[in-house]
Amino acid sequence: MKIIDGGNVCSAKGFQAVGLACGVKEGAKDMALVFSQEEASGAAVYTKNKVQAAPIQVCREHLADGSAKAVVLNSGNANACTGEEGLANARRMCGLTAEMLGLDAAEVLVCSTGVIGVQLPMEAIETGIPQAAKVLSGKGGKDAAEAIMTTDTVPKTFAVEVDIAGVKVRIGGMAKGSGMIAPNMATMLSVITTDADIAPELLRKQLGLAVRRSFNCITVDGDMSTNDTVIVLANGASGAPAIEGSGEAADDFYAGLEMVCRELARLIARDGEGATKLVSIRVNGAGNEAEARQVGLSVANSNLVKTAVFGRDPNWGRILCAVGYAGVDIDPDKVAVSLCGTPIYGAGAGLDFDKDRLIEAMGAEDIPIEIDLGQGPEQAEIFTCDFSYDYVRINAEYTT
Repeated sequence: MKIIDGGNVCSAKGFQAVGLACGVKEGAKDMALVFSQEEASGAAVYTKNKVQAAPIQVCREHLADGSAKAVVLNSGNANACTGEEGLANARRMCGLTAEMLGLDAAEVLVCSTGVIGVQLPMEAIETGIPQAAKVLSGKGGKDAAEAIMTTDTVPKTFAVEVDIAGVKVRIGGMAKGSGMIAPNMATMLSVITTDADIAPELLRKQLGLAVRRSFNCITVDGDMSTNDTVIVLANGASGAPAIEGSGEAADDFYAGLEMVCRELARLIARDGEGATKLVSIRVNGAGNEAEARQVGLSVANSNLVKTAVFGRDPNWGRILCAVGYAGVDIDPDKVAVSLCGTPIYGAGAGLDFDKDRLIEAMGAEDIPIEIDLGQGPEQAEIFTCDFSYDYVRINAEYTT
């Protein structure tokens, strides 16, 4: 597998994109469009929040046949909790995009992100979509990633190249997310593109598994949003043989898909609102993968752990406490904990360690926490960030 330098949604053959400002936000890109020039299989995974934005309902309808050719996205307004008018506006975004690209409206998917409970400024949207359609380009992936940002500080893109039966296949993507980040999924959007030829049902299954092991393994603040969507389009433009069932080709494709999802997820966690550090929590020795994830997320969602990381406080008691209330049956005497490579707890008690050296190590941008439950062969890795003063400031001032 090869990582593509600067890879994005246009890395795969047959895809174009664009990102521009149309006036939803003031003075910043806020409209993005991703387009496959070929017929494409499509699949998506959505938030499990019971309150779901209008675009999610429209995406579910349009993906019922397992195909799509375009995704239109806006930032600055979530089009969530906006009633029938919001639903009509989401459908209007698809219809206008289809009109400009010569498609059927059902071939277009829609995503929105931003403030909840405010109607879309449709005059700006109806100006922006035609502008975007006219300047679609195979070089527009970076601009598209910038256009879906809200409180993000950097655009998030990643792509890889894998070998499928001797043919080079590319998988690339973009994502946004910084706050309201919690599994199932978060206030995040992601569009992934590939020039592989893969059957819709298999694509759906593989995306679901990849999301479970990536986007559903990140948390910034434990808040789950209303708009979270991950979409993948596969257009077959690489010329590689069709992937229709299990086997080596399916496994190779999945490895690339999971890597793209995982790296985009890591970028979201690293860019958490107010974050200064990326925290990677690896849980080993679990009875099963679900329990490993449950323990990891318990530690990752602990505000006491997150503030300790921010303050460079090697307080192992906070980590062990979060392990203990995770709801997994453990034996504390079998648990071992390391922080930044330094063993700090084991055999039922704290271990002697050089505190000053560990405090210095905690000044790094990447903070690894390793937990061994000592009761099985399974593992999981969860990504989060520290909890800083700026997180409170950003969210206290979000609409004011």
